[in-house]
Amino acid sequence: MLNDDNDAAKPRFRPVPWTALETPQDVELWIAEHDLALKEHVGKQETGYGVCFSLAEGGEIYMQTTEGAVILDVTPEADWVEPLLCAVAGMEPPKGSLWALPEDKLVQLILGLSTLVASTTLVVGHQFGRRRSY
Repeated sequence: MLNDDNDAAKPRFRPVPWTALETPQDVELWIAEHDLALKEHVGKQETGYGVCFSLAEGGEIYMQTTEGAVILDVTPEADWVEPLLCAVAGMEPPKGSLWALPEDKLVQLILGLSTLVASTTLVVGHQFGRRRSY
């Protein structure tokens, strides 16, 4: 007999080790695969979906793409990556943890983060932009 407690404790999505992307074509392929995974595994009624980049040096960046924008929710432990985000976005850091970048910055963003990422995990139910305590 299977232990239902073990099944209930298993996370819905597991971290996937990151392989650094080197070219814009690599990034475009990753984006297409990511979009397909979201379509296959996320229900139409679910919200707060996207990807969590776990950074090798600490912290997480939660990313959600919307029509016209890339939304990033940066944990305090990942504040060290702020200069890269400023360079990609071409703007000063926002007040708080939520960044909104134009959608045309997505490939550049992922290329910039590529060597800093340890793993990625699909997420559902992340409260982008909601105040939380760490």
